[in-house]
Amino acid sequence: MNEIIVPQLAESVTEGTVAEWLKKPGDIINKGDIVVELETDKVNVELNSDYSGVLKEVLKQSGDTVKVGEVIAVIANEAEELAEPAPKKKDAEGNSSYESEIDQGSPTQGQQRPLAFPSARKHAREKGIDLNAIPSSDPLGRVRKKDVDSYEATRQSGEKKQLEVEDIKNVTQNNTREAKRQTEGKWHQSDLNNERIERIKMSRRRQTIAKRLVEAQQTAAMLTTYNEVDMTEVMKLRNRRKDKFYEQHGVKLGFMSLFTKAVVVTLKQFPLLNAEIQEDEIILKKFYDIGVAVSTDEGLVVPVVREADRLSFAEIEKEISDLAMKARDNKLKLGDLQGGTFTITNGGVYGSLWSTPILNSPQVGILGMHKIQKRPVAIDDDKQENRPMMYIALSYDHRIIDGKEAVSFLEKVKQLLEDPEDLFLG
Repeated sequence: MNEIIVPQLAESVTEGTVAEWLKKPGDIINKGDIVVELETDKVNVELNSDYSGVLKEVLKQSGDTVKVGEVIAVIANEAEELAEPAPKKKDAEGNSSYESEIDQGSPTQGQQRPLAFPSARKHAREKGIDLNAIPSSDPLGRVRKKDVDSYEATRQSGEKKQLEVEDIKNVTQNNTREAKRQTEGKWHQSDLNNERIERIKMSRRRQTIAKRLVEAQQTAAMLTTYNEVDMTEVMKLRNRRKDKFYEQHGVKLGFMSLFTKAVVVTLKQFPLLNAEIQEDEIILKKFYDIGVAVSTDEGLVVPVVREADRLSFAEIEKEISDLAMKARDNKLKLGDLQGGTFTITNGGVYGSLWSTPILNSPQVGILGMHKIQKRPVAIDDDKQENRPMMYIALSYDHRIIDGKEAVSFLEKVKQLLEDPEDLFLG
């Protein structure tokens, strides 16, 4: 027998959720076949089999939480699967000995041996519980480890937690009346049992996003400063060069590469925004791995453009395009998401005019782009023009970055984008 074990998924990732079994018990498996897909905090991970054989047993079902190092399935080689069961040894009294296979005590005469997973048998044996007494939640009637735990919890609670049927009815009726009274008709207890509401379990990724967004605001002293950029020159430059750029590089010239280049140049001038805090130390990073926020069906992910300071505009555009496609196809690897030093997010693609980006911990800075919209701008004392304007926002950790530095950072980004020729040629 060989086991499928949850591998080390990534640094700081200790557990995941079984998303989907791609093989079912009884299927023949070849070495290298994808057997199961796990959902982690950041991406989905496909587990390949290190063995050939037959999938003997699945120990965790879709939706179950699994930890690194945990056995989630058993693979038998075909010889083991086809072999007849070995005769059971007899003890001195003539009783069959099932060793590790059987629960505490042997079945009595005429009593069928209960179906159970090996992990459940072992668990029940350790707790001194008779498997015959445990109700199964498995569609095939097999007792699972969680069934043992559930039975034990019920047994321990005992009669002191049980109420007479009439008492339960009375309590339920009283609670229902009180709930209706307190909500003043805003919603009804009966809604819980009909189609007027729907309860949906959050995916692991959504749970993690929610947790980290709250942690970021509770941990960092987050502030946001705003400015606006006249996008006239950037748009002119892009329109002049886009056709030739595409012919030469096979990728479109977008705004993200221009913003990425502007951010990298500015980070070199303001290094604290390319840092992180570790206890009582500031870690200054001399490399520029820029995270680019991408929206997916399951939430926002932030793949990283590595060594952005060393990449050309075309290389940045290609990398962003590839990462965005991977994100939307759910093919990002954990390595694509780790180690960013600063993040850029663009709510403008969805029409956002103004927003406050939240820090991507442990980073201390994030730049928010927004929708380009024509607005009247004073050119001089006597002249106004409608210009394509974009609000930009910088959220930063005030624990190590002062307001003056944050405002100056954003002003520098603005200047580079409003006069982009040197930035582009450089």
